[in-house]
Order: sequence, then C-alpha cells, then structure tokens
Amino acid sequence: MATIGVLGLQGAISEHVSQIEATGQTAVIVKHADQLAEIDGLVLPGGESTTMQKLMDRYDFIEPILQFAKQGKPIFGTCAGMVLLAKKVSGSDNPHLQLIDIEVCRNAFGRQRESFEAAITINGLVKEFNAIFIRAPYAENAGVEVEILATYEGKIVVAKQGNILVSAFHPELTDDTRLMQYFNAMVEQTIKTKVEV
Repeated sequence: MATIGVLGLQGAISEHVSQIEATGQTAVIVKHADQLAEIDGLVLPGGESTTMQKLMDRYDFIEPILQFAKQGKPIFGTCAGMVLLAKKVSGSDNPHLQLIDIEVCRNAFGRQRESFEAAITINGLVKEFNAIFIRAPYAENAGVEVEILATYEGKIVVAKQGNILVSAFHPELTDDTRLMQYFNAMVEQTIKTKVEV
C-alpha cells in the first residue's frame, strides 16, 4: 500500500483524499513541506492556480516539491495542478514548477458557467472517461518527451512525462477511479524500483 499526499493549501482536497482512499491507498493531507518525506506520491489538486502558487511560496513548498520530483517520486496535477506543473503558461512570464514540458492556457475552456462534461478516450483505459471540466486549462503543445494520453477537440487534456501526470479536468469529482489507479501504478512502480535498487 502506498501513501499518497494531497497538497492541502487550497482546492479540491477532500475529494482527492476520498478517491485515493477508494482505491485502497493511504491518503495524507500535506500542509507542511517536511511531510513530503513521508509520502510516496503527491497530488496537486484543482483550485485557483494563482492562489495556490502564492501559498506554495509563502509556506516554502516550491523547492521541496522540486526535490520530491527529482527523487523520482510521482506527482499528479489536476486542473490548477496542471497549470502549476507546466513548463510554460500562456500569457504569463511566471511559470511555476516547470516539471512537465507543456504550454498551458488557463481557463481555456471558459469560465465557471461554461463548465461541462465530456466522454474522452484516455490511452491505457479501455472505456471512455466522463471528464468534468470546470474553468479548465488545456495544453496547447507538448515537448517530444511528453506522452499525450488524451485530447479533447484537438487540445491536450491528459499528459505524462516521466514521473509527472497531469489532467485538465477533475477526475476526483467522479466515481471513476481509473485515472487515480493509473497514478497509483506509477507510484507503486517507483516504490518497487527503489526496493530492487
């Protein structure tokens, strides 16, 4: 069983905790950077990316999260989390963690009132996923090392690069745990590799 942390500064924290626990893993709300040493994987939840960035700066999370990723531990960013992890953010000179080589547009599918659901095909999942988009970003382009796992209307909405996974929508707001299980597999593989070494 893996221990997966959810960054507990702002956003859909409890929903992610519930979904992690629904997959049989241990969930921890991470409010202090030193907690990162105790977990095997980290979720950056949906919320307000600018607010989350300010809180990460205030509570000195940036460098510890970068070190967490450097250790090979997986990170899963959903919606705002995708923005925080992106190498480039359109219209901004201040990208955040820059851990996945994508360029994202914030609120690209519209504001709150333009929220919608769509059935999308995700590589590695047999059946379509009912994705919930709320003020969602998308990736305009991706580097050659990025694996594009899903698109919607030609826009990248799920992608993976090494130990980093991102989705533009909110999987935690559905009863479908398959994307979380996909992340769990990344975490478990990392644990297995470290044990073997």
